[in-house]
Amino acid sequence: MDVVGKERKISVFEKGEYVVVGNKGVCAVEDVTTLNISGVDREREYYILKPVYVQGSTVYVPVDSAKESMRRVLTREEAQQLIEDIPQIPLITITNDKLLEQEYRGCMKTNCCEEWIKIIKTIYLRKQKRLEAGRKVTAIDAKYFRIAEDNLYGELAVALDIPRNEVETYITSEIDKQ
Repeated sequence: MDVVGKERKISVFEKGEYVVVGNKGVCAVEDVTTLNISGVDREREYYILKPVYVQGSTVYVPVDSAKESMRRVLTREEAQQLIEDIPQIPLITITNDKLLEQEYRGCMKTNCCEEWIKIIKTIYLRKQKRLEAGRKVTAIDAKYFRIAEDNLYGELAVALDIPRNEVETYITSEIDKQ
């Protein structure tokens, strides 16, 4: 909403575009506008975002601080390249469980697909070793595995235009082709 006599700021993301937002996952940009809410600066523009995989939720991100917390969803080509690169993405090598949780948290904060893949690969192998030894998966591993998978699969589903529940199978079949 333009204010007469004031120049409108140019937003980085456009209405209808898909973005990845911090810990909210993939969102559609529904609007870029000022908010008419008490206690909120009425001059400041916000992205109004609808999470793709969380029904009934709305996220508001100030346009002037979006660069730190938002990025565009991968293109189809970038998603394909990422899947091709999965075998070369290194594991997390920390073995101390307390330090490992900090590393998981740090990887998640980057909002980066390669870091999510690092977590998934590392935890998958840790899980295999623990099960072979007759031990359960740790709660921390289970938590971060789920979060990393949700973020990665949600983004790849949108980028590749396939249902989210088919992403894991798609990744496996693409890697098997290599």
